[in-house]
Amino acid sequence: MTLASLSPQAALPSPSTAVWQLGPVPIRAYALCIIAGIVLACWVTERRLRQRGVAPGAVLDIAVWAVPAGIIGARIYHVVTSPEKYFGAGGDPMKAFAIWEGGLGIWGAVAGGALGAWIAARQLGIPFGVVADALAPGLPLAQAVGRIGNWFNNELFGGRTTLPWGLEIHRMDPDNPGHALRDDAGQPILEPGLYQPTFLYEALWNLGVVALVLILDRRLKLGRGRAFALYVMGYTAGRFWIELMRTDEANQILGVRLNVWTAALVFLGALIYFVRVRGPRDYLIPLGPAATTTPPPASDLSQVDLSERETPSRAAAPEGYRVVSEEQYATWQDTGVVPPTTDDDSRPDDGEPSDDAAATDLASSDDEPADDPSAARTDRADATGARPADRDS
Repeated sequence: MTLASLSPQAALPSPSTAVWQLGPVPIRAYALCIIAGIVLACWVTERRLRQRGVAPGAVLDIAVWAVPAGIIGARIYHVVTSPEKYFGAGGDPMKAFAIWEGGLGIWGAVAGGALGAWIAARQLGIPFGVVADALAPGLPLAQAVGRIGNWFNNELFGGRTTLPWGLEIHRMDPDNPGHALRDDAGQPILEPGLYQPTFLYEALWNLGVVALVLILDRRLKLGRGRAFALYVMGYTAGRFWIELMRTDEANQILGVRLNVWTAALVFLGALIYFVRVRGPRDYLIPLGPAATTTPPPASDLSQVDLSERETPSRAAAPEGYRVVSEEQYATWQDTGVVPPTTDDDSRPDDGEPSDDAAATDLASSDDEPADDPSAARTDRADATGARPADRDS
C-alpha cells in the first residue's frame, strides 16, 4: 500500500513531473509558465500604451530592460532574505547564481522590473507614470500564470486540510529535481493527507486584482501611477493572508514570516501614494516623423505612388512625446492637428515656468520663417516639450 491510497477521493491532483528532456535540454514547466506570463503582460501593456498614444512596439523596448532587471531583482531578494542557503554553514556561494534551481522573490522582481522600465521610459521619452499604469493589470495576470509553475513543482502549499479542494502533494526526488519519488511498483509517492492550495488561492486572487484595476481604472481614469498603486495594494492585501497559510520554510521576524511584514509595509506605502497623488490621466502625442498623419490617397490613380506600396518602410520611432489632456488627445486623433501649447502644458508640478515655456515664447516672438525646414521641425518639437519624461519621472 502506498501513501497515495490514504488520501480521500475528492482532491486536487498535482503533476508528478515538472521537467522534461528535449535531448540534452531540460524543459521546465515553471520556466514555461513564467514566459507565458511575460508574454501576456506585454500584450496587455502594449494595448494600454497604444490607447494612451504611445507608438506601437514600445513595450518590446521596455521589456528588454524590465524583464532581465526583474529576474535579477527577484534573485537578489531571494538570496538576501535567505542567505544561509548560500553563505551559511554548508552553503555554496556559487549556488546563488543557479537561478534554474528555483528561488525568485516577487518583491525583488517588481522592484527590479520597475527600475528597468524606468530606464526604458527615459530612453523612449515616455513619462514613467504612463508606463506604470499601463503595466498595472498585466503584472497580476503574469503572476497568476506563473503560479501554475508552483503547482507543477509541488511547492508553495499550505497546511493540512479536509476541504474537498485539498491538494495532493508528491514527495519529490532530491536527486532528480522536477520528478516525484516512486515506489517499488513505479507509482509516484504522495505525502499523507491533503494540503491547502495556497498557490491556487494567490492565482485566483491575482485574477481578481486584474479585474479590480481594469474596472476602477475605466471608471476613475486613474493616472500618475495610481493604477499601479492600486495593483500593489490589491496584491499585497491578498499576499498578506495567503502568506500566513503557507508552511514552507521561511525566515521570520518576531515569529511572523518575513513576506508577511513586507506585504504589510508595501501595502501602506502604496496606500499613501494612492491617497496623496492626484491629477488627470496623461495622454501622449508623438513628436517627429511618427506624428505625421498621412491623408488617404485621392481617387485619381495618377496621384498614387505604387513604389511605396511595393516597398513599405517601417514606421519611424517618435523623437519624443508631448503630454496632453484626454480632450486634446481625442482632437488630435480626429484631426491630426497638434493642439497649441499652453502655459499649463509647459509648467512642471512645482508651478515654476520651464525651459519649454521659454522656448515657446521665444518661438512665438519670431515672425520670420526658418531657413532650414528640418531646423523648424526641431524648434517646434522643442517648443511643445519633446521629452516630458524628464519632468514626470
